[in-house]
Amino acid sequence: MTEFIEKHSIKILLVVCVAIFISNLDVIYVNIMEARNFVTAREMLYKGNWLLTTMNDFPRYEKPPLPTWLTAISASLIGIHNLFALRLPAALSAIILVFFLYKIAVLLFNNKKLSFYASLILATSFYIIFSGRNGQWDIFTHSFMVISIYHLIKMLQYQEKCWQNSLIAGLFFGASFLSKGPVSMYALWLPFLIAYGIAYRSNISKRKILPFCAMLILGLIIGVSWFAYVRYADPQAFLDIAKEEAGNWTSYNVRPFYYYWSFFTQSGIWTIPAFVALLYPYLKNKVSNKKGYTFALAWTLASVVLLSIIPEKKSRYLLPVLIPMALNTSFYMEYLILHFKELKRGEKIPVYFNFILIGLIGVSFPIGGFIFLKDKLDGFYISFILTSVFLFTIGVCIFYFLRKKNIENVFYLVISFILTILVFGFPLAKTFNTNQNFNNINTLKTNLKLYSLGEPAPEMIWHLGYSAPEIKHGETITFPEESEFGILVNKDREDELKRIFETEYSIKLIKEYDINYTANPGERAYKNRLTSNYYLIKKD
Repeated sequence: MTEFIEKHSIKILLVVCVAIFISNLDVIYVNIMEARNFVTAREMLYKGNWLLTTMNDFPRYEKPPLPTWLTAISASLIGIHNLFALRLPAALSAIILVFFLYKIAVLLFNNKKLSFYASLILATSFYIIFSGRNGQWDIFTHSFMVISIYHLIKMLQYQEKCWQNSLIAGLFFGASFLSKGPVSMYALWLPFLIAYGIAYRSNISKRKILPFCAMLILGLIIGVSWFAYVRYADPQAFLDIAKEEAGNWTSYNVRPFYYYWSFFTQSGIWTIPAFVALLYPYLKNKVSNKKGYTFALAWTLASVVLLSIIPEKKSRYLLPVLIPMALNTSFYMEYLILHFKELKRGEKIPVYFNFILIGLIGVSFPIGGFIFLKDKLDGFYISFILTSVFLFTIGVCIFYFLRKKNIENVFYLVISFILTILVFGFPLAKTFNTNQNFNNINTLKTNLKLYSLGEPAPEMIWHLGYSAPEIKHGETITFPEESEFGILVNKDREDELKRIFETEYSIKLIKEYDINYTANPGERAYKNRLTSNYYLIKKD
């Protein structure tokens, strides 16, 4: 099996990535981040707001538009409300990210097998999977930056096609900037430069200063072009939003410096190997390429430290750390695959613990899954049976090859474990859609102009299918010109609705909408923001 994998590693990597990022892409309901992006893409197509981007007819300049453009194009070709179409660009970005990490590893380490391990680890890391299967913009900015870094390495290491690589690196640097501002430049590109300077400083030549500066200037020109245009075309809205966003960096979701110290857990199934791979004194003389390992570790830690300096912290901001960490973890996996039989008993403990735990989950899923899901399996039995058969088989095989001390086959079985969950098990996620009061607002049909009071949940506007402009921004209320219109209001703001309209308008509740998929009213996970009441407002 291993010989076949080595011979067809690129094809296998493509199949694995397609299975991970493309299969069952439309199963999960739209979340808040996706809804914001999808509404913005829809308003590009419906209203032509390609540069002065909007959400619910209100300026949305918090994020640059390149991923939204790509999403809008995909939706225009396949379907504006087709979740597969809307999530496809992010999925393709994730696949491109995995392949260019492979190319970077081959370029730096000259070891295709190690590069293959690193790419598989990246593709199966928890938050990479999550970001690649969601219509969020993080995966775009880091994918474009990894392409830029690949060509930057070629520019630094080779004289041939130096300016061509400088140009390509600059273009994708700019594309990254146009996807989420300077996020990837700070969290991925700058740590890369630090790590490259530590491990490969001898490869840096003064002759490369000019093409490097040209690359950086080109990237920044492309990256700031949209910001400059919006600053010129809609200066007040741009400044208001920029001020709010800048304030968030120091006052919103502020966490202590050490908040990210458990960063390796974001790799999910690779948490334990990822942690052990960080132990430099233990591994430095065991890995196949000490310089490469030093580079990967330095890149990982530099990214974590730079992110830790920023007061605003969220778990999803650790996404760029997973990219060099996959490289770092691959050195440990390669060491285990080559030398596991020779390891001391103490060194084997974390390895056995990690893989036995995965094997136990596999063999126990058929019974445990049935006990947990038995009342919800109507319509999902095929998915459950296939998942059970494959996970049980994989679990048994993990135990068998652990006994044989064949870590390479165990490694590939872990990849198969993730594939089984995403290809066969993912539809089971719908069994958690249990809200008995669920009433989707996409059933709302009216010929009246529709407005909203207070900022409606982005998911609500997405499901509605068109905009419902807010009548109140700050303390300013803009009364609709129509004598009769509809208005959406959250239950928490009904008193405000009556206070505004009851003196000169008649108010009639028409229907209540609830798009909480997985929680019933009164349950802890239930969110009032995902409810909206539809009122008919008529001037007396």
